[in-house]
Amino acid sequence: MNIALDMMGGDFAPLEAVKGVFTYLSETSNPAQLLLIGDKSQIEKHLENGAELPSACKIIHASQHIEMEEHPTKALKEKQHSSIALGFQLLASGEADAFISAGNTGAMLVGALLSIKPIEGITRPTIGTYLPREDGNLGLLLDAGINADCKPENLCQFALLGSLFAKHVWNIQIPKVGLLNIGEEEGKGNILAQATYPLLKENKQINFVGNVEGRDIFSDKADIIVCEGFTGNVILKMAEGIHDIIKRRNINDPYFERFEFGQYGGVPVLGVNKPVIVGHGISREDSFKNMIGLAEKIIESDLPGKIRNSFRQENADD
Repeated sequence: MNIALDMMGGDFAPLEAVKGVFTYLSETSNPAQLLLIGDKSQIEKHLENGAELPSACKIIHASQHIEMEEHPTKALKEKQHSSIALGFQLLASGEADAFISAGNTGAMLVGALLSIKPIEGITRPTIGTYLPREDGNLGLLLDAGINADCKPENLCQFALLGSLFAKHVWNIQIPKVGLLNIGEEEGKGNILAQATYPLLKENKQINFVGNVEGRDIFSDKADIIVCEGFTGNVILKMAEGIHDIIKRRNINDPYFERFEFGQYGGVPVLGVNKPVIVGHGISREDSFKNMIGLAEKIIESDLPGKIRNSFRQENADD
């Protein structure tokens, strides 16, 4: 198992990425082979006390780096030797089984769409955000911003993608799917919600539990909540804002500490042919360690293969 890691992505790169790699290696007896992509001299500078690179790691030198504010398509085209571009080259060639970055999210999405392509039958891959639930578990909200405008068919696909992730990576055997809406009753909501409800209700591959209101987002009513990316991103940014307010007011509560999304590492791009994981820009040591662990789970469960099979079945049923 080969996992490529962009060492130059994120606000605290490459130091926190290096620390995350060593933490991961210290906690596993059978590590994946890690392909560390980035400026070789900068990576080696952060090796503790001049330590040698572990045998499970290999540095892939990248002479360029895509900054957070750069235009994704233009940057990928002009910076073929950047850490993100090289990561996708390794993934597309089969030299890497997964690719992780906490760098430019747009470049990660464009790179995924251009290099490894969406799975056949999927009109729009999606990225979600984790929802810290009061019961101690996590939920998943899809979409979190990359698909601001959606059709009912898109939300139905998000529901299936999220369900497959929850089942095969989180080991929730029958994930509950909810449609974000302004009321619980069928027929509520805007045109998109009203048209999506019957599609979700009729889909035999998901466990649809009906509409979910804003007050239910952090409850256990649904494991997967679907909405268009405009609303999803507003919810994500609101949750981040709540965490910032609580920190400023010096409120100590274990539940609200879970709203610091950097701790979870990253979220997968669901719907593309190989595992791609996008981390938060503020990712630190534990975030990188957790992203590597998530990549391992997705590879071991063959989530992209499970998604391909499910969408073949869905297309056959239509």
